[in-house]
Amino acid sequence: MSLSIGIVGLPNVGKSTLFNALTKAQNAESANYAFCTIEPNKAVVPVPDSRLEKLAELAKPEKVINTTVEFWDIAGLVAGASKGEGLGNKFLANIRETSAVLHVVRCFEDDDVIHVHEKVDPVRDIQTIETELILADLGVVENRLERVRKQLKGDKKLASTVDACEKLAAHLGEGEPAASFPRDTEAARELLRELRLLTDKSVIYCCNVDEEALGEDNAHVAAVRELAERRGHGCIKVSAKVESELIELDDEEAAEFLHSYGAEESGLGQVIRSGYHTLGLISYFTAGPKEVRAWTVTRGTKAPQAAGVIHTDFERGFIRAEIVSFEQYVAHGSEAACKSAGVMRLEGKEYIVQDGDVIHFLFNV
Repeated sequence: MSLSIGIVGLPNVGKSTLFNALTKAQNAESANYAFCTIEPNKAVVPVPDSRLEKLAELAKPEKVINTTVEFWDIAGLVAGASKGEGLGNKFLANIRETSAVLHVVRCFEDDDVIHVHEKVDPVRDIQTIETELILADLGVVENRLERVRKQLKGDKKLASTVDACEKLAAHLGEGEPAASFPRDTEAARELLRELRLLTDKSVIYCCNVDEEALGEDNAHVAAVRELAERRGHGCIKVSAKVESELIELDDEEAAEFLHSYGAEESGLGQVIRSGYHTLGLISYFTAGPKEVRAWTVTRGTKAPQAAGVIHTDFERGFIRAEIVSFEQYVAHGSEAACKSAGVMRLEGKEYIVQDGDVIHFLFNV
């Protein structure tokens, strides 16, 4: 599995500029007018992880493979998108399969960059987008409700599904996101799993600021952080303009450049860290002469299921796992040295994989 993120926001808030910077790919045209992104843009980006680099130094593999994060950038949404206004509504289906939503919101003043509402107000902008996402979800639920009502005549077992659809439609109709809908019945849980509603996804607010606000929050950022805390959402702060300037720099130069503005971490690093935390994801590693590789699993995953991320045969034929922590691997310098020192453990089917575990799976084919 990998982290997948859909990028949403009003036109001209810096979405495409940020997408270009995050992916280091100038394939999402950025322009100072609404709806310049008329085709969905997708990019798969390696997740930077210094632990992977350290393991590679020790294991000296033929290749190193990072885990990845997938970004979808869609056209800017506007009020009325759920009824066909603008272009972003056409591409919402592209982010229904993503794990999380990165909601980019403008938190800078610049008379040279137009705002669709003429005045910068990030909280209002967030509410505009979230209303459109709720209305888009409501349309999906109402369509499903219409279908299951017809099917109910021939299959009375669908009564619980109809009930769940009706309650969910009423919930969304009151302006509430699907994430706050009670999951108190199996029918409700199954419905939400099936529909993958936009407002049922984890949300990260991304405050796009100018260079001056990278160090100390301005009033716009403070307002978004307060809203994020109330709603239990993630919140990060980046400057899309600064991020675009980092593209041509090496890691050391980029770190110095960010530090000069009072920032400690790149936008990509913040997005990934916040995404992993929000979704409860961790990384484990495999290390050998052929490759050193990072794998992403959900926190709490047991060893057989973690093995299944590599290949389903590994999960089906799981016998046991040889495990050493990243810290112990680095301290002893190799898998063989870890075995000799007695720090490599044998774990069975009930073992819960930990972040940073270096694992060798044993299985039957």
